[in-house]
Amino acid sequence: MRAKILAGLLLGLWIGPGAAPGRADPLLDEMVEFDGVIGSLSVGSPGFVLAAIRDGETAVRGFGDRGDGQAPDGDTLLRVGSISKVFCGAALADLVARDRLALTDTLESRAGFEGVSFPERDGVPIRLIDLVTQSSGLPREVPAQPGPPDDPFAGNTHAAQLAGLGAPLLFTPGRGILYSNYGFDLLGAALAHTAGQPYADLLAERVLRPNGMADTTFAPTPEQEPRLMRGHDFSGAPMPFAPTPVTIECAGGLYSTPNDMLRWLAWQLDTGSAEDAEWRLLDQAAWRYRDGLDPVSGLDDGGTMDAMGLGWVVMLPRDNAPLVLQKTGGLQGVFSYVAMAPSRKVAVFAAMNQFSVTGFPAMVKTVNDLLDALAGR
Repeated sequence: MRAKILAGLLLGLWIGPGAAPGRADPLLDEMVEFDGVIGSLSVGSPGFVLAAIRDGETAVRGFGDRGDGQAPDGDTLLRVGSISKVFCGAALADLVARDRLALTDTLESRAGFEGVSFPERDGVPIRLIDLVTQSSGLPREVPAQPGPPDDPFAGNTHAAQLAGLGAPLLFTPGRGILYSNYGFDLLGAALAHTAGQPYADLLAERVLRPNGMADTTFAPTPEQEPRLMRGHDFSGAPMPFAPTPVTIECAGGLYSTPNDMLRWLAWQLDTGSAEDAEWRLLDQAAWRYRDGLDPVSGLDDGGTMDAMGLGWVVMLPRDNAPLVLQKTGGLQGVFSYVAMAPSRKVAVFAAMNQFSVTGFPAMVKTVNDLLDALAGR
């Protein structure tokens, strides 16, 4: 398959499938097509998909095999892994914009956990802003036994999360940054308790349905399952479609499609609109800068982290490069990456369906290079 792609590149005849609705920019099509070919060869995964939006126009290109003999396209359903965190951050920003909570509220005041002793360090409690900016002092994962291969998240239970709160924090909240899925697990619980509804319902009501993201879900339906992209482990072996427990929804539970991601990015880039203006402003702000923090670990995989937003990794402008908000994801054999430059009205999303220590940085480079080219000078 890769030989055919390369032949198409050399001949200038490769036609990629899967354009998103509203495509009307031939130059954008050309750039996504060309970079997608190079990217698909560089990442080395069975399947690869690249999507971009510029000034409201979109393009999607898919390459290789999503697991059923077909190339991925704009409607291919795939795990976005930890990109779920920026959706959780948006749900938090929405509740703040509607005066339902404050970023400085403590986890203890919002979680609704009865009879639980919440950890502190140096007299400093964990606040919601600490959870969402990866600065809580909690470990990366919930202390729990992993589940079986076909249900690997089974050990991440509500009981395990509560039990883990008995361990000392690794650093004083707000004084350092350490990537923590555990922190986002707890953030999801706090948002659900504050909203008085399951986190999945809150996200669907406030974020997904208003943006027409009908394919973005925590549990694919039988009708969606034929469009799933199957992930592969580091050896290349197919991985199962594992269920998503409620406990990991905020941290990494979402499935989405390239077309739905473009709908989400269109909302993010609509910075001139008065509708949702405060919400969007909160969601895209830098809340915790790297300067002076110790430790800082686990946030540079998509590029050097200068600050943390509400789940977003913020890269400040350098030379001719714009301010970029980005987030990586990886779950069940699918790596994904999204990056946007709101001031330039451009964003790029990509996914590959095999874990690979060389393929992941190649995917990141493909996205960042395309974003830079689309942003201009």
